[in-house]
Amino acid sequence: MANFQDNLLILTNNIEKVIVGKRPVIDLAIITLLCRGHLLIEDVPGLGKTMLARSMANSMSLRFKRIQFTPDLLPSDVTGVSIFNQKNSEFEFRPGPVFTNILLADEINRTTPRTQSSLLESMEEHQITADGTTYLLPKVFMVIATQNPIELQGTYHLPEAQLDRFFMRIKIGYPSNDQEVRVMEMQIKDHPIHSVSPVISEDALGTMQDAVSQVYIDKSIMQYIVKIIDATRKHPELLLGASPRGSLCLMRASQAMALLKGINYVEPSFVKLVTKPVLAHRIIMKPQSRLRGINEDTVLDDILNSIPAPVKK
Repeated sequence: MANFQDNLLILTNNIEKVIVGKRPVIDLAIITLLCRGHLLIEDVPGLGKTMLARSMANSMSLRFKRIQFTPDLLPSDVTGVSIFNQKNSEFEFRPGPVFTNILLADEINRTTPRTQSSLLESMEEHQITADGTTYLLPKVFMVIATQNPIELQGTYHLPEAQLDRFFMRIKIGYPSNDQEVRVMEMQIKDHPIHSVSPVISEDALGTMQDAVSQVYIDKSIMQYIVKIIDATRKHPELLLGASPRGSLCLMRASQAMALLKGINYVEPSFVKLVTKPVLAHRIIMKPQSRLRGINEDTVLDDILNSIPAPVKK
């Protein structure tokens, strides 16, 4: 367990060469990768969302591809297209950018719902079906999608079915004044992304991903998670609560947090740390609640404060 923690610390420090002062954000991104999940980053342009994805890929010798989502993007531009080969009179499949290890879906909510949904099969099944043929994606496959706030012009809501496929939704946030000065200093001559070299192999990553499910989680912690999920389904400010997928993701994220901290069991505090990024995008607020200034974080804080965490006996 300590060896995993050392490797993960090396990985985090490597990513911090590019993403300054955002250790909690980096931790959550790494947890998502360890859990073989997909990450949705919602924030205004220019805060380093793309650089986070690129620095993660560079740190692990993973293949990285980027799709700029625009209103005229077609599903085949994501998954691939069959082209007729005149030499052998057969159609040949040309794989799209989704066939990679880390796929950056940049500004995913600027394209139409039809194109957004083209990622659903790849995110859930790790495969693509085209013209009746199924093509498997690489064993390590992660979608990092960036999303502009919905209030910005030219954006579309992500379908609830696709939102639920994202393991976490996070926000990077503006840097402090000192951190912003540091960012400027780092880029006087060259961008630091060019200095990010691999520190962990793909095989080592796979070993750590397998180790997440081996972290011990007590039944009382699982019952605690279920109580949190059940509270979202009964909360008066919510129109729709989290599904059983939310329970499973919250459990797995808590196990990965323990691995990140070098502990071989899940503590209740780990569940609290990952509740908002795992559940906030899986619940739907009532319209009247939003009008009163209540948001998902407010509701989840209320739920966490109302449910007592299990204690050691």
